[in-house]
Amino acid sequence: MKNFDIPEKYKSTIISELKLRRKNEDKLKRDFSPTILDFGPIQFTIARHFGFCYGVENAIEIIYKTIKENKEKRIFLLSEMIHNPKVNQDLLDMGVVFLMDTYGNRIIDFDTLTAKDIVVIPAFGTTVELEQEFKLRGIELKSYDTTCPFVEKVWKRSEKLGKEDFTVLIHGKPTHEETRATFSHSKAFAVSIVIKDIKETKLLAEYIEGKRALDDFFEVFKDRTSNGFDPKIHLTKIGVVNQTTMLATDTQEIADYIKATLSKIGEKSVFADTRDTLCYATSDNQKSVYALLEHDADLAIVVGGFNSSNTSHLVELCGKVLPTFHIDSADRILSKEYIQHFDFENQEIKESFFLPKLEKIKILITSGASCPDATVDEVLMKILHYHTNIRALEEVMND
Repeated sequence: MKNFDIPEKYKSTIISELKLRRKNEDKLKRDFSPTILDFGPIQFTIARHFGFCYGVENAIEIIYKTIKENKEKRIFLLSEMIHNPKVNQDLLDMGVVFLMDTYGNRIIDFDTLTAKDIVVIPAFGTTVELEQEFKLRGIELKSYDTTCPFVEKVWKRSEKLGKEDFTVLIHGKPTHEETRATFSHSKAFAVSIVIKDIKETKLLAEYIEGKRALDDFFEVFKDRTSNGFDPKIHLTKIGVVNQTTMLATDTQEIADYIKATLSKIGEKSVFADTRDTLCYATSDNQKSVYALLEHDADLAIVVGGFNSSNTSHLVELCGKVLPTFHIDSADRILSKEYIQHFDFENQEIKESFFLPKLEKIKILITSGASCPDATVDEVLMKILHYHTNIRALEEVMND
């Protein structure tokens, strides 16, 4: 795999060393067992795979190179480069201007852009409609497009399904940049619909089976169907793709449910199994969390941006098993006992007591695909600062 040139500030001492050791021991990545770092009163069990993925490192390399080589030009970023607050703030501090927020609301008037300006497309990709807007203004995008190749793979799969007359069902978060981009590219070639979760899938199944009148179909799936979508025609031949950062088991459940539903309504129904559109890093990170959860622990800490989809699913997996705290930096660890963490269900930041008073505290650690390893290092060091002799770290790393 390609080695990317990313800033040193995102690299780490502890985590990078652990990853290198595990890579050398398991070059084919068949071992998903975690690494255990024991410091006496604190024991960290660290996931096998986590942190920057191929798409993230590619995006960071491109935008830093763009900034370095174009000091005299205005550089705009379509929206957040990735869902990590530190990386995005670093870019803002370097003079990059964001055109939109993560929901697609415009911050800058596009009419102020000129053909001399640089617009960088983030790793999530963008819509066909926005691409056209920039082209009409004479802005060249190709050299500054950091769209993840695994996202583009989903677009190509959708195009193939469309050419075979399948309706494309996209499992994704409707307001997420990636899902908006995938829906836009998919509907250029195929009849398309976006489904958020299994609950909506079961609702769609009721329309397919005729158990629910079609009167309110477009109200229920407002802005999530392509032009000309006819539920009487377009719900008998379906292929499923997904936002690349969704929970793999959720996509499988949705695909299985649609397949079972179509099997009930007659021989003309066809289902295309395309669940392999999940990103490799998302898959590896989720498998690593399953392996992580096989180990005894008192709590889990998941590090990553609060609006990061792939991170939220790691939190979801851990939260089903033990107390789990989602933080975006070591600054969220307020003291020996208290932590600020994101409550995804209620969409709020909470302050909680998090470390039990035990002679030995066992903590599971992982992070999202857009989280720098350096941030995980800082989390480890902050906890160790409160609970043990920092010199013990050097002894473990030299072992």
